[in-house]
Amino acid sequence: MRTLGNNGPSVSALGLGCMGMSDLYGPADEAESVATIRAALDAGVTLLDTGDFYGMGHNELLIQDALRGRDRDAVQISVKFGAQRDFDGNWLGYDGRPAAVKTSLAYTLRRLRTDHVDVYRLSRVDPAVPIEETIGAIADEVTKGHVRHVGLSEAGVETIRRAHAVHPIADLQIEYSLLSRGIEKEILPVCRELGIGVTAYGVLSRGLLSGHWGKDRQLAAGDFRSVSPRFSGENLAHNLALVDALRKLAVTKGATVAQLAIAWVLAQGEDIVPLVGARRRDRLSEALGALDLDLKPADLAAVESAIPHGSAAGARYAEQQMAHLDSETTTS
Repeated sequence: MRTLGNNGPSVSALGLGCMGMSDLYGPADEAESVATIRAALDAGVTLLDTGDFYGMGHNELLIQDALRGRDRDAVQISVKFGAQRDFDGNWLGYDGRPAAVKTSLAYTLRRLRTDHVDVYRLSRVDPAVPIEETIGAIADEVTKGHVRHVGLSEAGVETIRRAHAVHPIADLQIEYSLLSRGIEKEILPVCRELGIGVTAYGVLSRGLLSGHWGKDRQLAAGDFRSVSPRFSGENLAHNLALVDALRKLAVTKGATVAQLAIAWVLAQGEDIVPLVGARRRDRLSEALGALDLDLKPADLAAVESAIPHGSAAGARYAEQQMAHLDSETTTS
């Protein structure tokens, strides 16, 4: 178990990111998705991460189904809101207005069939709305008991400080992996200064660090990795060569590539909780094996030698999506 920041909840050391069960990675098996969530809970995972725009509500309904008959208070549900999409899945921008906070939360609570969410956060900073107004509206819902803790997502250092001045921030959700270490320079130190935890998504870099990716893999329609720079052409070949170097180390530890990559993130601090995006029970079981890896300083050094800081080829999102990342105003 780990605690999200100075004022956040106690959660399992690994959380389950549920996005891929509903969206952006191609088709998923709904029954297997529900079974995977339940298997995670049975294995001791308590943190489930979702967004109201993942499948336009579908992901929240999946979680509601998986939690049926279980103790709601034994689970922490983290929800992102604010992303605007149409029926065809097109991205229309972000809405952080106080009215949007309250409306989005009401719909989320109804889909989840619960009276509260444990962490509520704006998915991307809305440049048209001062962050103080968005956080203030979430804080109102904390007072009402509908939200337990306030989080942030992909926020830069100035936004983090401004938000935290309005209401204590439990955690910042942001990409962090061996291939994406931009937070280490400024964002992570500021979070630690303020007592804010980090829930790290993309710890396997959308599958690149899973050890299961091949250069000839065909992507299904709707899989956003088809437009991701790190999965394109020469970038992919370069990145897979890095994975091969990591694979050699994993063998010496009796682990898989994915387990070593997750264990590296776990080892970066007790204030960091990696989210694993397993969509199947076998992938979940593999990911949980990372908890059994004890990486010594020499192991960590070897991992970072295999995949040096900044060695990834290609940005973590396409250019249009990168423009929406407040965090990228201070990191790369």
